[in-house]
Amino acid sequence: MAEQTRILIVEDEAVTRDLIATLLRKEYAVTPVADAATAVKQLKSGSFDLLVLDLNLPDGDGLTLARELGPRPGPAVIIVTARSDDVDRIIGLELGADDYITKPFNPRELMARVKAVLRRMQAPPPAAAAAGGSPAAVTFEGWALDMASRSLTDPKGNDVHLTRAEFDLLAVLAMRAGRAQTRDQLLDAIVGRESAPFDRTIDVLIARLRRKIEVDPKSPKLILTMPGFGYKFAEPPPAAKRP
Repeated sequence: MAEQTRILIVEDEAVTRDLIATLLRKEYAVTPVADAATAVKQLKSGSFDLLVLDLNLPDGDGLTLARELGPRPGPAVIIVTARSDDVDRIIGLELGADDYITKPFNPRELMARVKAVLRRMQAPPPAAAAAGGSPAAVTFEGWALDMASRSLTDPKGNDVHLTRAEFDLLAVLAMRAGRAQTRDQLLDAIVGRESAPFDRTIDVLIARLRRKIEVDPKSPKLILTMPGFGYKFAEPPPAAKRP
């Protein structure tokens, strides 16, 4: 897989761009660019599996580029930036970024994050593995979560877009319905690493999911908050539909 995996690096600092490119070229096909305009051209002309994106670009904000990618199938996104502001991190996640790492970064950590995101793209939902099988779908309140196509259908039969992280989190919660999960347990299940202090990744993803599946996101009935602990899915353990 690694030799066929294509990564687009969008970084205006030449030293950092070369460092990331040299690091990732050991295992992947890498295309480094220095600005958003060139990145857009590359994305239009070729297929990439992962976008390593800086936020501070000479011709715009990396968040704008992430927003323009829109809610459609496309490359996974890891934001790499000198900005340590929690607001930027949350906005990046809101736009569908799969991970976020701040400068200065440890090269080993970046490589580990890249491998984790790519592995998550290829692997079946963690919830299915935890259940000891690969159910075709999980249903709740008329919704259908299809594990094979990684898609969500609402009670009216309409497709509802989920980012990779959103899908994995919903799958974990639904398959562990009725069992309270800590934020660390959920983050470790969908990303494969423990949360950093004050890491709000799970809270952001939960808020996004509630806006998509709850009748009233401010008064959720499906994804419940367990004060001082974490979250749980309110439905009883769903029956897996098999082909």
